[in-house]
Amino acid sequence: MNTTENEATPATPADPTATPVVPAALSPEQLEDLKTRAAKADENWDRLLRTTADFENFKKRAAREKVESAQYASFSLLQKLLPVLDNFEMALAAAQTATAARPDRLVAEGDKLASLQSGVLMIQQQLKSALVEAGLEEIDAAGKPFDPNFHEAISQQESAEVAEGNVLQQLRKGYKFKERLLRAATVVVAKPPADSPK
Repeated sequence: MNTTENEATPATPADPTATPVVPAALSPEQLEDLKTRAAKADENWDRLLRTTADFENFKKRAAREKVESAQYASFSLLQKLLPVLDNFEMALAAAQTATAARPDRLVAEGDKLASLQSGVLMIQQQLKSALVEAGLEEIDAAGKPFDPNFHEAISQQESAEVAEGNVLQQLRKGYKFKERLLRAATVVVAKPPADSPK
């Protein structure tokens, strides 16, 4: 049996012709140049991180604004339609006043007026239901505490029946669109009578 076959072969020594790598000594100018470059690289890295964060924030803000603009795209259109709703209500109130003021009218005239009033009411209800479906919400202010976020007070009036600071009368309806105020309700706010004890 050959003993050299069973023995582990020794590791081969490194190439004797290869020169060992010895770090070269840097001159003070080279060392200073490396420090300057490292500082500039750190500064560029920080700038890249800030720019990336700014860009991510911009993308989020743009996406949020896109969603908001889609949600509130009808806002200005609804503002233009509110006077139309007001006019419908005034027309219906005028028709009711005319009917009540002239009970001695001929039956034929009364039928025409009732028919016209009915038609206007149907149109008003149809418009109102379409706007409610789109997100319009009426602000009911009558008898409620005055809230400057939703009510616009034009005067105060003495009242013994309505508590001080509550809405005594609503002169014009207010509306919200998807929780955003579209138009404040115009109201008269109650104040205690002058002869009441304080």
